[in-house]
Amino acid sequence: MAASLVLVLVVAVTVRAVLFRSSLVEFISERVEVVSPLNSWKRVVEGLALLDLGVSPYSGNLFHETPLTLYLFHFLIDYAEFVFMAMDVITAVALYIVADDFNKVVFRKQRIAFEFQKYAPDVITLVRTPKEMYHIPLKVALFYLLNPFTVLTCVAKSTCAINNAVIAIFILATVKGSAFLSAVFLALAAYQSLYPVALFAPALLYLAQKHYVLVNLHSTTFLLHLLKYAVMFLGCLMVIICLSFFLLNSWSFIPSTYGFILSVPDLTPNIGLFWYFFAEMFEHFRLFFVCVFQINVFFYTLPLSVKLRDHPMFFMFVQLAIIAIFKSYPTVGDVALYMAFLPMWNHLYRFLRNIFVVTCMLISSSVLFPVLWHLWIYAGSANSNFYYAITLAFNVGQILLVSDYFYAYIRREYHLIEGLNLKSKDGKEAHVVLK
Repeated sequence: MAASLVLVLVVAVTVRAVLFRSSLVEFISERVEVVSPLNSWKRVVEGLALLDLGVSPYSGNLFHETPLTLYLFHFLIDYAEFVFMAMDVITAVALYIVADDFNKVVFRKQRIAFEFQKYAPDVITLVRTPKEMYHIPLKVALFYLLNPFTVLTCVAKSTCAINNAVIAIFILATVKGSAFLSAVFLALAAYQSLYPVALFAPALLYLAQKHYVLVNLHSTTFLLHLLKYAVMFLGCLMVIICLSFFLLNSWSFIPSTYGFILSVPDLTPNIGLFWYFFAEMFEHFRLFFVCVFQINVFFYTLPLSVKLRDHPMFFMFVQLAIIAIFKSYPTVGDVALYMAFLPMWNHLYRFLRNIFVVTCMLISSSVLFPVLWHLWIYAGSANSNFYYAITLAFNVGQILLVSDYFYAYIRREYHLIEGLNLKSKDGKEAHVVLK
């Protein structure tokens, strides 16, 4: 398996190296689907130029990256291509280890369930086998490294690749049961792009499960576990923010990064839901609808915490997808991260209802993005409505994908307990209806 992973890594790095030397780099780096005002490499270069001139990069309305990222490339600007390729490799290896470790957790849970006779006797076809799961870690790494969205993000040198690497290491630390490292990298992820704060809940639940802490708000042990993890996370976040202050000797980066993310002042088109809506919005309604749109990322966390409290890894996947869909400045790099987890749920295929339609929607939308952009911006034969329509189709496809997997996961868990051959009270065949 290790040899196969190395081969995938070599192929992925080779593809990126070839594209970095091609004439497509300039075209890819300007695609609004790949870069945003938050993570554009051109803006990072501008920020570095201002820093070298002794001017604060946050004095204007151009640079919105974090100070640590700025200083990272201040020293590694000549090796930027290598840095972005390394970030993708780190992400893929971390996800590979996560999938491998999660397989062991699944086997252990299945063994315990059979020992305590929690599963119905006729669900042997739903049980996951070592043969079925053997190649899942490699598929996860493959899905991330060779996903066109990931390749484009790397070639465009979008700092989304760094965010993905930090989140992947955070998930790895969580799966390994290290509460401190999990809190450190969650703090780094939240520092980078704010929205990963929503991953606090699935991480907390996974760590509680890993350390055999009963998830119960009336349990003193669980409350202490919650308090400990929250203190570590907030402490690390404060340390990182204070370090940023000492680097710049100013707090100006806070409104330029987090204020920019939350207030959405730049309405450059992207694959998200914000830009067109707020371009058409009357100014006196803006604050209300900004709050409504922003709360979407965090609104589903509590009900999902209740419903998926025994399945924190699937909760993590769903929350990553929600962030990618509802954040203010999404790019295809955000989509690539949660899609890398799809091989981990290949046992749900028999319960998926709309996978063909959703796949067609996502592929056709991805192809039509540059076409409609050209018709709007260059040919002048279309307008923003056309581009936003395909953006809506892409996001509806993502929502259908996540909801379909959620339905399939819940239904499989129901059948494991109740059995596959369900009967009604009168002895007739029964059907499961999700309400």
